[in-house]
Amino acid sequence: MVNNLLNLPETMEKLMFPSRGHDNNHENRGVSSIPVDILDTPKDYIFFMDVPGLSKSEIQVTIEDEKTLVIRSNGKRKREDGEDEGCKYVRLERRVPQKLMRKFCLPENANVSVITAKCENGVLTVVVEKNPPTPKSKTVQVAIA
Repeated sequence: MVNNLLNLPETMEKLMFPSRGHDNNHENRGVSSIPVDILDTPKDYIFFMDVPGLSKSEIQVTIEDEKTLVIRSNGKRKREDGEDEGCKYVRLERRVPQKLMRKFCLPENANVSVITAKCENGVLTVVVEKNPPTPKSKTVQVAIA
């Protein structure tokens, strides 16, 4: 069930925009999806995303509509220029990141007040703490005297 919730915005997006890759919508043109691994631990949901070439200042992690985790980047990595005049690239194989965006509908037990993120060695890690489980009510039968 958690897996279905975490993929809900993406699923809705695919239903509403089946040709996302060929979308002519100006707002979403050039936006790529970030591949992600999600680890469900007893205390947290941990998201791991590869963001090579991007610094932490180029990545935004926000919450929208109270339960939607949004991760985006404008993807403006600079190429190293030749120091000497007359230098030019002979081959360009490293793809410069485009705009990146990913949305996740968080489960009810996600505590959106306690979210941390770090970007190290081209990997963005976002940790969303879980709320403690609500205690189950216990029925105690009392003998009537």
